[in-house]
Amino acid sequence: MKKELRHVELDTTKEIDEIYTEELEAFLIWMKDAGYTIHTQKNYIGDVKQFLRTLRDKPLDQVKKIHVMSYLSKAREGGAGDSTRNRKHAAVNSFFKALQEFELCSTNPAAGIKKAKTEKNRMPVYLDEKDIHPFLLAVEGKYANRNMAIFLLMVYMGLRVGEVHSLNVLDYSRERRTLDVFGKGRKWRTLPVPEAVCDFVEHALEERLTPWRGKEDAMFVSQKGRRLAVRTIQQIATETFERFQQDKGIERREAYSSHKLRHTFATMLLRKGADLRTVQELLGHSSIQTTTVYTHVTDREKEKAMDKLDIQIPISGL
Repeated sequence: MKKELRHVELDTTKEIDEIYTEELEAFLIWMKDAGYTIHTQKNYIGDVKQFLRTLRDKPLDQVKKIHVMSYLSKAREGGAGDSTRNRKHAAVNSFFKALQEFELCSTNPAAGIKKAKTEKNRMPVYLDEKDIHPFLLAVEGKYANRNMAIFLLMVYMGLRVGEVHSLNVLDYSRERRTLDVFGKGRKWRTLPVPEAVCDFVEHALEERLTPWRGKEDAMFVSQKGRRLAVRTIQQIATETFERFQQDKGIERREAYSSHKLRHTFATMLLRKGADLRTVQELLGHSSIQTTTVYTHVTDREKEKAMDKLDIQIPISGL
């Protein structure tokens, strides 16, 4: 039964590719030209194909806002949270914007639909500073030095997974001890590399496998000599976090992921008194509002702050 369902699913995907070939190709060209990361491109194409399947071969000029809302509503029913729902909406909205620019569609039925309200003040999950060393001790395996360099770039320099994936050998300068990072919005930023991190990056570069393809200039490559995929980096992080928490009971384990190392970097800097604007620049945020999510404090820190108050109340005031 499962095999039959899988077969139907594959056939449907093939039909979607055939029916909307020109539109999907145009959308991919548009995203590449706009500088969307490979990761975002894959997510958006997947979301858009999922949406197109709900149209039942309907011409795109006949699609109305209610069709988009129905798709988003079904995604909700399927368990999608606020962030996932908003991503799907953004994907469909971008799809129709692209088609309008290429004059393949006259309207954008996804325009004007409100975003779902997400928890703006939700505290991001991060590693306590004292846990960084134990986490790094959990890095092991044949490519331990490469993986250590990757994690250090995230936890002590705040790089995103996609940014690590995109790094090239020439982006690192031994002389200046700097790293040129290509981030979101097609923006470059140059970061100083801490001396201890330099040592591991250089060690990883010395051990770097010779790529099978002569033009492969990726800083981090797989055992086949190809640029390390985003999913591979995420999987390496997942496995390392599992080893890091293996002695904890299941109920005490945190839902860590590679991106949480970036959260750790931002949290550490702000707790050590770094200026919010500087942290924004280091993280590559276009808006300082995005950076303010890291200004959270724990209950223990709140208690410590309150304990510093010299509270003097006259007896008569009781």
